[in-house]
This record gives sequence, C-alpha cells and structure tokens, in this order.
Amino acid sequence: MKAVPQLLPPNQLEHFYRGGRRIAALRGGSASPGMSRPEEWLASMTTMSSSDTRGLSRLGDGSLLRDAVQADPEGWLGPAHVARFGPSTELLVKLLDADQRLPVHLHPDRAFARAHLSAGHGKTEAWYVLAADPGAAVHLGFVEPMSAERLRRLVADRDADALVGALHRLSVAPGDAVLVPAGTPHCIDPGIFVLELQEPTDFSILLEAQDLPLDLDQDGHLGLGYETALQAVHRDATVDLDSLVRRGQTAGDLMPPDAAEFFRLSSGDAPYEPGFAVVVVIDGDGRFIADDAPGFTVQRGDAVVVAFAAGRWRIDGSAWALVSRPPLP
Repeated sequence: MKAVPQLLPPNQLEHFYRGGRRIAALRGGSASPGMSRPEEWLASMTTMSSSDTRGLSRLGDGSLLRDAVQADPEGWLGPAHVARFGPSTELLVKLLDADQRLPVHLHPDRAFARAHLSAGHGKTEAWYVLAADPGAAVHLGFVEPMSAERLRRLVADRDADALVGALHRLSVAPGDAVLVPAGTPHCIDPGIFVLELQEPTDFSILLEAQDLPLDLDQDGHLGLGYETALQAVHRDATVDLDSLVRRGQTAGDLMPPDAAEFFRLSSGDAPYEPGFAVVVVIDGDGRFIADDAPGFTVQRGDAVVVAFAAGRWRIDGSAWALVSRPPLP
C-alpha cells in the first residue's frame, strides 16, 4: 500500500496472562471478565516469539505493514532513518492491560542479543500509564545487589515472593512514565493499563511464573537454558530510580531523557516534522491534517500509522493523542 497515514485495524492478541478489557473499551472491541487478550500490538513489524505471523499489523486494505515498509522504506521511514537503521521502524508500540500480576522477568540488552540470539535489538522498553487501580504499582530493579548464586537458587525454587520482594516498588498513576532498561528485572501489578514502547523484539526471560500457565523449563529462557539466560540479568542494585521515572506529564516530551536512544513519546507538539509515527487518540476527537496526504477524522480509540511521505502533520480539534516515534537517526 502507498505510504500514507491511515487508521489501523484492531490487533488485540491472546497471551499467557489475563486482561484486555480496557483495551477493548478504548479501541471498540468486545470485553468480558477473565479474557486473555491483554495486549494490542500497534503498527507492528514484529512477531511473537512463538509464531511467524502473530503480532504483525495489517493496514486498512488487509495488507501487512511489514510488506508495505519493505516495498517503500524511504516513503514510510524517510531517507535519513533508512540510512541509519535500514528498513526497520525501530519501534514496537503496545497497549497492555493486565488483570493479574505479570511475572518477574527481564529482557536482554543488545550485546546479549547479538551474542546469543543472532539479533541486532535487545528489548529496552517503557510504560506510559493510562489508568491504574488505587495502590497499584510496578516493581523495577533490585533494591540490593543480587549474587549469581542467590538468583539461580530463587529461580530454581520458583520463589516468586522473594523475587518480587527483591525489587523496588513504585506506585504509579495516569501520566507517569517508567523506563525499563534491558536487563532490569521487573513486573507489573494487576489493574494497570499502559501504552508500552519498546525495541522491536519479543525476547523475555522469566524468573518465576506464579499463577500462570507456563512451564519455565520450556518457556522461560529463550531456549538458551537458565545457565546462559541468567547472564542477561543486571544484578547490581538499581540506585538512580529518579532517572527512570517521569511523573504526571500529559503534554510535551513524556519519556525520561534516557529513553531517547530507543524511542520517543510526546503529545501536543504539533506540527510534527516528517517521520514514521504511531498515534493513539486517548480522548476527544479532531482531524488529522498533513502537508502531503489526505486528511481524515479521528476520535477516541483510533490508532494511526503515519508515514514520512506525509510531510509535516498535526491533529486539529479536541483530541488528546499520544505520538510514539523511533529514535532520531
């Protein structure tokens, strides 16, 4: 399909944990208690680790965004981006809505991914909180240094309480952003709804799986075995939490500064310069207007993929929209 901004059809996915009602309420799908479609992958050229196709986003005509970008990378991404990164969006955007605590897990960094997974990306990620039940928290980074021997023992014993207890606990509220560097153990309480930005992979190493239908010996270590997989864990204490958190922002640059190496998230910075972007309208409505592409109406719950070829663009009206973009080339 021609590189033009357009609305994205829903792409809500089943996963191993429960959730997804708030995604369905925002995006217009059906919702039911106990549902297990807790993620929507937006403008995705990334597949789930268990599939060759699940996770890929389709455009309005049913074609895959991946195929459209590969056919016209400069039209979608821009010459400078392609020269720096190749025909990759460098970005995966998700809506994530958990009805149960996610397991303590981590994602490998780029060095580990190159050495052990033949991949150029790790999985640094960040969450922008859209809704949170009272008292809900995220858990991020070890409070104290964790020895390799103790970590191996806790994983072997499936000691979920000890693993969660070893992490910093951060209460969150709408408008908070949390950066999760690759290698940092983390988990999310139930009742938290986030927009997640990340490097475009599906690499996760699970340290426990309490109350989840998972076999860690089979599913927990990326096929590497825990002896190798646990080498990806950053076992030092996380001491500078303030650099990983930005509180209560709804306009301007929404991410902690260190996120810019991996992705950008902003709102209300119109007009936006030409470049690939993923836009989610959280509230209100308006009109998408671009210098070099037809305009169209947007409203709460719409997701838009923006191509470089559209030129400068903005959304007029009452819409409050979150704009996810790759790092600058």
